[in-house]
Amino acid sequence: MRRSSFVRRLALGAAVAGVAVPLARHRLRIPRAVTSMVAWQTPLAVAIALPRSRFRDAAVYGAQMWAYVTHYELPNDDHEALLRRVHVNYPIAIDRALGLGEIPTLRLQHALGRPGHVHAHDTALSIVHWSWFGAPHAAVAYILLRHPERFGSSAARVAAVFDFGVAGYFLFPTAPPWWAGNTHALPHVRRIMTEAGERFWGRHWKRLYDSLSGNQLAAMPSLHFATSVMAAHVLADVGPGPGAIGWAYAGALGFALVYLGEHYVADLAAGLALAECVRVLAPRAAPAGRALARLVRALEAPAA
Repeated sequence: MRRSSFVRRLALGAAVAGVAVPLARHRLRIPRAVTSMVAWQTPLAVAIALPRSRFRDAAVYGAQMWAYVTHYELPNDDHEALLRRVHVNYPIAIDRALGLGEIPTLRLQHALGRPGHVHAHDTALSIVHWSWFGAPHAAVAYILLRHPERFGSSAARVAAVFDFGVAGYFLFPTAPPWWAGNTHALPHVRRIMTEAGERFWGRHWKRLYDSLSGNQLAAMPSLHFATSVMAAHVLADVGPGPGAIGWAYAGALGFALVYLGEHYVADLAAGLALAECVRVLAPRAAPAGRALARLVRALEAPAA
């Protein structure tokens, strides 16, 4: 009993630290390496601290996403250093080749938009974009509720896409089209999402935008598209109906991201490649996953 109590309390303390340290890193000037290490151990700590249940499964996934959000924001902690490393020109060159001399974002905005005017389809596509903050997680929640036997593998694949993508943001920060337009690397690119947001959300828009814009130089690969593609795959694995919904959403989101000025086509292509690589390589990672599961069970045993 004493050992059980000690293990659970230790794991619970580690889980609390995994949440608190990223929140306090600016005020306490905690080094990024320390923040990273503490954040990444949080899912394991939650798995040991809580008894096995669907709630624990959801909490472990939530802890994994918290670690992802922390690492998504970390490069922007030193914004000046990030600006010195950001890449702007190579996705422009790729998209100009794909668009046969014209950037697809600019082509779409010229064809479907009008500067200074927010159309109904601008707002609709912006809502599709905003919905991404919940869409991949809604797919994982559906699997947990309706097909719990598939939750582990499905959640792991979605989480892996997030994790590998955020590693790319650390190593190779890349600017989106709207940012390139603001720096004159491109002709003016409207950021239609912000125009629609100001009209749709009114006085609440600035607070909402500030809460979600932790790192604006994280465009390659597009995790919006990559995680939506993976969500479509895991939904298709449980039935054609959910799969059709997932793929329809991924397609609509991909179009929205390019039209709204949030991503290049090159970003979407890299996101698609990332999702497909994770899907193909997942069976090869299964032995490592089973070894990790055995470790968790061994640590759970004295805490049971």
